[in-house]
Amino acid sequence: MSSYDPERSIGFLLHDVSRLLRKRFDQRARTIGLSRAQWSVLAHLSRNEGANQTALADILEIEPITLVHQLDRLEAAGWIERRLDPNDRRVRLLYLKDLGRTILGKLQKLGIETKAEAVIGLSATEQDALIDALTKIKTNLSERESASQTGETEEDNPATTRTRRKRRAAR
Repeated sequence: MSSYDPERSIGFLLHDVSRLLRKRFDQRARTIGLSRAQWSVLAHLSRNEGANQTALADILEIEPITLVHQLDRLEAAGWIERRLDPNDRRVRLLYLKDLGRTILGKLQKLGIETKAEAVIGLSATEQDALIDALTKIKTNLSERESASQTGETEEDNPATTRTRRKRRAAR
């Protein structure tokens, strides 16, 4: 009989925690008049200013036409601007405007409040350990994602080989 417990499955837990964080943040963001799609676009744009619409759609993992509709609304609200790419007049580059930065500051405050609510009962050391563990998981999966996109096999990946050697040595 398997000892698999979905309540202790890292995949289920990460999904559930992520969903609950987004839901709680959504509730807070609605108080300043933002939808999930809008705050997600603003947050990702703030980390990728100067990206074109196609690149931002890829980052958000949405169809470009879906992003265009969101950008239209954000631009009409005065939060972002589209600029012509000096190297290709067909391409528009995306930037936050001052009002968008102000809204982003409010979003960051809401994020801090949501995080504080989520980590009640965890010491600073436990919070750091959690961040370190999640960062390692992200790195592991990002390396595999990158390798799969380049056609590299696990055997070709030096990180995988080092990890395998460490596991064998620990036995």
